[in-house]
Order: sequence, then C-alpha cells, then structure tokens
Amino acid sequence: MEAGRTRGSLGRRRFFSVLAACATVAACVAPLASARTAATRYVPATDVNSMYWTTQYMGATAWWSAGYTGNGVDVALIDSGVSPVQGLDAPGKVIYGPDLSLESQDPSLANLDTYGHGTFMAGLIAGNDAPPAARHANTPASVYRGIAPDARIVSLKVAAADGGADVSQVIAAIDWVVQHAHDPGLNIRVINLSYGTNSTQAYGVDPLADAAEQAWKHGIVVVAAAGNTGFQRGHGAPGLADPAYDPYVIAAGASDSMGTAPTVDDDVATFSASSGCGPCKNPDFVAPGSHLQGLRVVNSWLDVNHPEGQLDGRYFRGSGTSEAAAITSGAVALVLQAYPTMTPDLVKRFFQANADKLGGSGPQAQGAGEIRLGRMLNAAPQWSYNGQRFAAATGTGSLEQARGQDHLTLNGVTLTGEQDIFGHPVNTAALAAGEASASSWSGGVWNGDVWTGSTWSGSSWSGSTWSGSSWSGSSWSGSSWSGSSWSGSSWSGSSWSGSSWSGDTWAGDAWG
Repeated sequence: MEAGRTRGSLGRRRFFSVLAACATVAACVAPLASARTAATRYVPATDVNSMYWTTQYMGATAWWSAGYTGNGVDVALIDSGVSPVQGLDAPGKVIYGPDLSLESQDPSLANLDTYGHGTFMAGLIAGNDAPPAARHANTPASVYRGIAPDARIVSLKVAAADGGADVSQVIAAIDWVVQHAHDPGLNIRVINLSYGTNSTQAYGVDPLADAAEQAWKHGIVVVAAAGNTGFQRGHGAPGLADPAYDPYVIAAGASDSMGTAPTVDDDVATFSASSGCGPCKNPDFVAPGSHLQGLRVVNSWLDVNHPEGQLDGRYFRGSGTSEAAAITSGAVALVLQAYPTMTPDLVKRFFQANADKLGGSGPQAQGAGEIRLGRMLNAAPQWSYNGQRFAAATGTGSLEQARGQDHLTLNGVTLTGEQDIFGHPVNTAALAAGEASASSWSGGVWNGDVWTGSTWSGSSWSGSTWSGSSWSGSSWSGSSWSGSSWSGSSWSGSSWSGSSWSGDTWAGDAWG
C-alpha cells in the first residue's frame, strides 16, 4: 500500500507483518466491518487467535505451570520502539537501549513507538497484564500475556513513524546488542528481528547476514522473520529475506490455526516465505503468525492508516512472519530459563527435533514443522549435538546490495551506495572484523560517527545530539519532526502522514 510521499520520504523497509484483521478478506475469522463498528465487543475467550488461546494450544501455559515464564531472560527487540501501553508498562518491563532511529533527535519521540509495530511484537513476546500470583493456566482470557510473560524487553529503536530504517541502522543495533548483552543487570539471550530485506547477494558476503551470524556465534539466539513473499518457484526465486537466509540463525515461518484450537488442521500461512530454488534456505520451522491479537498503539501510524486492524481500544490484529518471529522469540525465552547453558545451535536443534510436520504443505514451506512447546516441556535436549557446520559468512560484500529494493529518501535524495545514514563510507571488511571481535562500537561511536551516548541512565541508554549532515547533505539540526506527543497511553496527534518522515511501503505486502 502506498503512503503519501513528502519531502522526507523514508521508503520501503521490510518489517514482516500484515497488521490488519487478516491476510486476505476471505480468511477473516470475523468480518472486518464487525471489528470496526463494534470495537468494544472484542472478547478474547471467543477468538481462537487471541493470545489466551494461542498460548494454550502451542503449550506455553504448560511451561508457565511448570514455573518457566521467561523470568531472567532479556529479549532484544530491534524494531520501531516500544510504547508503555498496558501490558508493557510495569516498572522494569522494558529497558531502552540506544535509539538509533531518525526520530532519536526529538526528545518527545525517542524510544517510543510512533509506528505501532515494535509494541505489537513486544506484547507477543512478553506482554503481561497479570499480577504475580496469576500467571498460570487459570488466568482469565481477559488478561493479556505474551509467550514469555516474565521475560524482559530490551528495545532498540531503529525505525521511524512510517517504518523507515536503513540496513546500516539495523546492523549497528545488532552490533550494540552483542557488545552490551551482559552489561550489569542485563542478560540478553535473544534478538528478535521481525525485519528483512531482499538482498541481492549471497549470505556469505552480506553485511547484514554477517552481523546476525556474529551475534549467534557470540551466544545470542537470533530469530529472524522469513518474509511474506509466499512460496516461490524457479531458479531465480529469492527465497527467504535477509538475514533469515543465513543458515545459522533461526528463520521463523508463519503457521495458520485455520480458525480452530486443535493443531491437527494447522497449515503454513499462504504469505509465509519459502522457495523451491534448490540451494535456497527455507524456514527452520513455523510458529503461529496469522490473525493474532496484539497490543495497539492508539494514533500510531499503523493505527491511523489501518483502522481495519483495530479490535478495540487496546488490541490490534496482525498477520505475518513478524508475528511468527516474535512468538518464536518468546518460546526461546522459556527454553533458556529452563536450560540457561544452552547454546544457540542447541536451542535451534531442540525446537526442530520436537516440531510437528503439518499435513497441507511440504517441507520447503515449513522446515521441521510447527513448534510444539508442550512436547518440549517433557523432552530431553540433545546435549550431545555437535552444532551447525556451515560456511562462515565474511560480511565483506556490499551494503547497497544488502538493501535490495529498500531505501531511505530525504529531501529527494535517496540513500544508496556504501554509506550509512550520516553519509559516512562503510568499509564492510573492517566492519566485519570489528563484529567478529565484538568491538565495532567504541562508546557511542559506530563507523566513525557518534550515534548515541555511552552510559546507562536508569533503565535507558543515554542519547546524543547528531552533529554534521545526513546522507542527503542537509544538517540533522535543520530537520523537521512530527509535532505529535505521547500523553499517557496514546499519541496526541491523529495523523503521521504530514510528518517529514513519511514512507512508501511496509513489509513488501499489502495492508488491510
């Protein structure tokens, strides 16, 4: 869906969600008009795709009853920020790492989710309405909980109100997580990337894939959305998104409940990316990702532009491999609480070994099958597993090719070539060497520019003022920003279309 272009257009990033009532109109659980005209009537207990039912049928509630709720595990969410809506507003629930987005320069926008995507993902991973004594299977459906309700979110904002984010921002965020995963009080074991590009180069040289792979090799489970391009045929089929196409990381495809709680009829969602292109990687496994109940950011860009996704004053419905990645990240947090010494390779193997093949789609579409948390609770990990053996990525390829078709545009100037958002040249070989040694950041400096502060201030990382110019040649200090402000539980503005950071598309797919 095209949004209006303005002088500060931020075009085409691929955070893989379809935050709307359904992937197609025909697939709706309930008519869209009903969701819009009777918003106050949403009842999670009667919606099989509510988190109440999703956590039950995939077995998360069994883990909670056994005492595993994600407690002590931090999940780094590299996305569009997180707003403190109900379910994510408890003290200490969300820790804010550096805001590397273009909105970081406006104090009223920094860290907060102007788009609505990151908050939705955070809720699926670790949202929690419940008081401490009510976290098990007898909690009513009206209490919203993500898969790992006691896990903590470490938010790194990279995307602006339209979803605008460059590959260089995402790579910088991954690198920061690697270097700060175990800062005092932190235990980042998972990175959630509901993001991807259609890179035009092999994973072995791609700098985004290499950053994700280096995080994996530094002990962090990287969960990446497979993409929303559906099944593709032919030698030239692109396959999975970047960095999900890296063989080391977890590529999460999406399954569909088909409107029933029993899993026997579950199938791969039609939008979930996979390929018959021979050597292409396909999803490692699939997780629920269709028509899910998520947390709504009132008056965010998505909320304003896609009212058909609104369920009521609190909730939004979304489909996509973004959602599947978030569900998977929450499941990984449960497993890592139970088995804190697990390596990323062993975590991936544990999920694959206990997945269920779905009847309607072949292995190219679903990998090992749909995850089965209930089965995993009583299964023994394969501690003797020797790990994955793939050719290591070098990351020495092209930053421009890593972008694929996804580019930012500011004042009519498109960000292209081997440069970051500051217009600073990126030497991918030097960057890869720094990532391998976990030294690409020096304080708040990445790739020779000051991106952020260098210390923690309570539960937030310190910010910084960007000096100099953007890739377009204009001064950051002269840029204009949205006048909307956060007021308690929603954005006070009702439209983001007039902001200087308005983009073209999101997820490479249709919304609504």
